Amino acid sequence: MVDVKGGNMDILKSLFKELSGYKGIEEALKKNISPVSVTGLSHIHRVQLIYALENSEKISLAITGSEAEAKKLCDDINQMAERECAVLFPSRELMLTYAEGASTEYEQMRISALTKAANSKRSVIVAGIEGVMQPTIPPDRLIDSIINIESGTEIDISDLCRRLSICGYERCEKVEGAGQFSVRGSIVDIFPVHYSKPIRIELWGDEIDTISYFDCESQRRSDTIEKADISPACEVLYDNNDLAEKIKSMLKNLRGKKADLVRENLSGDVSRLESGEILATGHKYYPLIYDKPSSVFDYINGTVFFCEYSEIMDTASGVLAQHKEDIKILIEDGQLCKGLDGYYFEMPQIHSFAENKNQLYVSSFMQGGERIEFKRLISFEALQTAAWGGEMRQLNEDLEAYCKNGYRMILMAGSEKTLPIIKHDLEENGIYCKLAGESDEISKGQVLLTTGSLSGGFEYPENKTVLITQAKAMKSSKKTKRRKKGEEIRSLADITEGDLVVHSSHGIGRFIGIKKLEFDDVVKDYITIQYAGTDKLYIPVTQLDMVSKYIGPRDDSGVKLNKLSSNDWQRTRNNVKRAVKDMAHELIELYAKREQSKGFAFYADDEIQRDFEERFPYVETDDQMQSINEIKADMERIRPMDRLLCGDVGFGKTEVALRAAMKCVLSGKQCAILVPTTVLAWQHYQTALRRFEHFPVNIELLSRYRSPKQQTEIIEKLKKGSIDILIGTHKIIQKSVVFKDLGLAIIDEEQRFGVAHKEKFKQTFSGIDVLTLSATPIPRTLNMAMSGIRDMSVIEEPPQDRHPVQTYVVEFNQAVILQAIARELKRGGQVYYIHNRVETIQSCASKLSQLLPDAKIAFAHGQMPEEQMSDIWRQLVEHEIDILVCTTIIETGVDVPNVNTLIIEDSDRFGLSQLYQLRGRVGRSNRRGYAYFTFKKDKVLTEIATKRLNAMREFTQFGSGFRIALRDLEIRGAGSILGGKQHGHMEAVGYDMYLKLLSEAISEEKGEKPEKALECTVDIQIDAHIPENYISSLNQRIDVYRKIMLITEDNDRMELIDELIDRYGEPPKSVIGLIEVSLLRNKAAHLGITEITQRNGAMYFYIEHPNMQQISALSAAYKGIITFNSISVPYISVKIKPKVRPFDMMKNVVNIMHGNANEAAEKNKE
Repeated sequence: MVDVKGGNMDILKSLFKELSGYKGIEEALKKNISPVSVTGLSHIHRVQLIYALENSEKISLAITGSEAEAKKLCDDINQMAERECAVLFPSRELMLTYAEGASTEYEQMRISALTKAANSKRSVIVAGIEGVMQPTIPPDRLIDSIINIESGTEIDISDLCRRLSICGYERCEKVEGAGQFSVRGSIVDIFPVHYSKPIRIELWGDEIDTISYFDCESQRRSDTIEKADISPACEVLYDNNDLAEKIKSMLKNLRGKKADLVRENLSGDVSRLESGEILATGHKYYPLIYDKPSSVFDYINGTVFFCEYSEIMDTASGVLAQHKEDIKILIEDGQLCKGLDGYYFEMPQIHSFAENKNQLYVSSFMQGGERIEFKRLISFEALQTAAWGGEMRQLNEDLEAYCKNGYRMILMAGSEKTLPIIKHDLEENGIYCKLAGESDEISKGQVLLTTGSLSGGFEYPENKTVLITQAKAMKSSKKTKRRKKGEEIRSLADITEGDLVVHSSHGIGRFIGIKKLEFDDVVKDYITIQYAGTDKLYIPVTQLDMVSKYIGPRDDSGVKLNKLSSNDWQRTRNNVKRAVKDMAHELIELYAKREQSKGFAFYADDEIQRDFEERFPYVETDDQMQSINEIKADMERIRPMDRLLCGDVGFGKTEVALRAAMKCVLSGKQCAILVPTTVLAWQHYQTALRRFEHFPVNIELLSRYRSPKQQTEIIEKLKKGSIDILIGTHKIIQKSVVFKDLGLAIIDEEQRFGVAHKEKFKQTFSGIDVLTLSATPIPRTLNMAMSGIRDMSVIEEPPQDRHPVQTYVVEFNQAVILQAIARELKRGGQVYYIHNRVETIQSCASKLSQLLPDAKIAFAHGQMPEEQMSDIWRQLVEHEIDILVCTTIIETGVDVPNVNTLIIEDSDRFGLSQLYQLRGRVGRSNRRGYAYFTFKKDKVLTEIATKRLNAMREFTQFGSGFRIALRDLEIRGAGSILGGKQHGHMEAVGYDMYLKLLSEAISEEKGEKPEKALECTVDIQIDAHIPENYISSLNQRIDVYRKIMLITEDNDRMELIDELIDRYGEPPKSVIGLIEVSLLRNKAAHLGITEITQRNGAMYFYIEHPNMQQISALSAAYKGIITFNSISVPYISVKIKPKVRPFDMMKNVVNIMHGNANEAAEKNKE
């Protein structure tokens, strides 16, 4: 009988400790007998061994062959311990040639792991051998560099900034990613690399007043903390001048025939350092920066586990061979020299580091070739059990067999909710169970039920113990997304000088900036917009809501600016309005017709459907679950479904579609899946076969891959109804193909079928449920506008466990590129090489094949015939091609998980959104992906290209600009969904304006009265502006102006003032003035006042229909100084008395009118 006190996972420790092998290990460790060979343990048993030996006073190191294995080991240890006691230490990318920028996620993960270990927050470091072979920051240097911050202590901001810069943090306007910091007055935001959230420090004088976490998206703070420790952001820390001096003295003593070339290459770095730049290639100078190299072994004082030593040796020799080749090339090129080497430890060095530690060599079998003199050999008898798929019958049989043999059993399954159900089912079959936490012991013939999931189970015959685990983690801890109003408006916050904007009454112009203009001692901010010719328009910032950023489906270069005085804009706007109206009319008619038609109501989910869904080996994302539920609800209704499911490639649309297909088959109907290309059809067919293998579902493929004879057979079977799911290209809609009873049609990548095909679908599938899948993301705003005409489901979140793609921004350098390709091919992967010009693509491919004679290279572009193209895709999927040289067609191509390196020529010609989408094509499996954004060695980059390169650099390093990239993509998606004709109209007025017109047209067609947007412009003398010393960044100022314009009630006002205090400190008077004016302006607009201006000592209120009560109340209040004018443009004017603030007077007038408007409304009710 075993005690289970202290958490249900401690039992796993105590069960393992009963084994004689464990006792042997414990004795060896106590007596410092080392090295010890431990055999008979496969992955899950190693997890248990490391967990059983884990203690909080010592830090151990587990080394595996590959990084994927290390990640799995780390995850399982933490799952078993039910807390984070193990931390992953990955390898970082070694950048030895000059790059504009490189992503640093892996280096940050390394620092984070070391910091947690140095602070004794974790007790096991898990690393692949490559990570262990790379030198790292010495422990004393790491600990000295940690900046400790505590509230109540004093700190000097400029000193803090200097220290952060030395530690590798980059200063920016707004913190969006790890490794950045920003300063606004007395507020400092920092995103430490080992924290999951950034922190905000607010000072009072020099004293730290508060420290709190905040959210990157909303920039609002959350929980307060007492203290924070900020670790360095990179592994090589140097003072620029020191390093420059060290390089200079090294170059001085340089001898040899390559010496001059090396001097020429490295002096560039010296001048960069002297001008204060941070080097993207700092690692190159590791040997100069630290006197002696440090390794991860310097951070540990516990046991070293070598897991599967033969694999470790294989990987290590491969890594070293590759590295030596790279170094040789770089020395040839004069990029490196003697003294700049030693970037990897070799295995003998690793052994000498481990020498004075206890070493356990753990493997599944006894292996010869280790050449290590073991002081003791220990073997275990241990079996690994397969994960349980959720099938109750199978589980009962297994457990009964174990019961008979007197085993103690642990079942890890389900969530808190499902455990009692499993318990009930098992007890009905006579198996005695109890829930973990209910009692303190586990005896023979009993099952202990607990939540959680490991990658496999185990069985130890020696002490008759078995653990069975469910295959899939049922609980997915995810942050929920909250969307607040003002979210859609955010697009304007990204405005920078020179961007195109749309003014609702003047059209498209270019934003030049915000000007401060002063009249009668009053300062106000005006937005300046340049129109065609020399026309300029100044608008008070209080009318910011009339302006939106111009977002078109194309680049800005071809857009024509409007003239201020002409009526071109009105004409354009009216044309678009008409077109949108026609479209709304058609859509609504279609929708109404569909609502009336009768289809088939599918049956509700049953046991088989649930079993099918349980077998999905991943955790569904929240979006996936929501889409599945929406689709099922549609299918269960009597009217035919017509739903569009959008989501990026690899976000799990196929799974959603297959669940719908299963539902259809279980209701006794047939399902057709249509895809645009033969290769996609084949890929879907393979996926479907795998997914349905445990179920009696007949699946067939109809495409060019089937011979005419096979095709005829398939068509025959289909007629008889013996095929449940048919996957194919447009062959499915030929006349000869007849279904016995079709229930559901799934159309994948609809945007790639021609118009004629789409029409044919409509005829073929009338009255049948249709689910359309599209890979272009759709903006949420469009989704909202179309609600009630088109049913859409959107999957926005990527699946978990994607490795970040290591990205570089580099000058095109043949050696670097060839090295990248060679590395990928060596690990058995494939490469995309983007060359975006059809004319020269063939010569580009042949040039590559001369340089890489052993590689199989093919090229592809959009002008190829479909047959040739699908053949190339097939070869790529089946790994008959190593390198595909292609244009951007891979954006919409097939998902090939084995392609993990992407090289883009002339990347400065692409928009961020395209780079973002192309980069998403690699890193889709559990291997690390690489992307190289290259640009030509061109001395003079155009201003636009430089801007783009900077954006790319930021995008790679911190993921900022991510939102812009996504938004551009969405706009393209919107274009493809609304069809080609609307695309042009969208270009003419910009997306925001187009959307506004569309939603107005829709509500008109539905017979709803569109709410007239009430506008009131205010131009009076009041200090209403945001001073630059309060918010220095133009983008953030515009963002705040925009938020101020949206205030309609007191609550909004309070919330905004809270946010301002939170992000920028106490707002000055002029900002409060602005907020007050905005609140009043919105109140005035609701009273029907269209304009309030101040001139010639009086204030004018332009109002269309004042009622009598308002006029008499105003006359009483302002006897003798008030005038009413009802000719042409009616207005009320009130003279301003001396010593009365214009703002107070305006407030008073509006309040009097407001009070009387309410009274009049009450009377009308009576």
